[in-house]
Amino acid sequence: MAREPHQKANYEYMEVELNNTDGSEEYVRFKPRAFNIVWGNDKRCWRMAAKPIGSSTSRFSFFIYYRKNEEEFAELLQVSWLEVTGVTSPLSGGSTYRITFRLSLEKGASGWTGSPVFLMAKVGKKGKYKWKRLEMEKLTTNPQDLPSEADPLDVEIAAADKDKRLYFGMYEVWSGKWKQGLKVYKATVKQIKK
Repeated sequence: MAREPHQKANYEYMEVELNNTDGSEEYVRFKPRAFNIVWGNDKRCWRMAAKPIGSSTSRFSFFIYYRKNEEEFAELLQVSWLEVTGVTSPLSGGSTYRITFRLSLEKGASGWTGSPVFLMAKVGKKGKYKWKRLEMEKLTTNPQDLPSEADPLDVEIAAADKDKRLYFGMYEVWSGKWKQGLKVYKATVKQIKK
């Protein structure tokens, strides 16, 4: 049987925290395997990789240390259709949520100049999209959150909304350009106080 070319979300890689120390009440973190990624299972297009955090002091403990202290990322090898999406479980109505992706570009990344990359989100499957263009040209090899705190994408879930799930994603499907060198570390959906 042929393998499905697109990665389907594994929700075991989605973490939910309540009553965070930063003042938010709900915080949802999507690790790379919690996303739906178009062409995500095609090894020519994407690969899952891990970057160690910190360092180990002994050779023996290296393997145990590495597994526990790594940050996984999805690395874009080549696509012309960028679509990385997620969906939360039902969130609190009457609340506002801020969505960010932690991203970086490798040295030699290409296809991003003039390619319109958008973060889009909607409340419920039938909701109306709200969007923000991501400033990919500001990315470096160091991971950073987009959109920035200065220009965020905030989505309000009304108390009256029947479907309180948040559907969101990062898209570049319009230019037809081949793109490579993007690393996707995580996305966060954070309840904010207004």
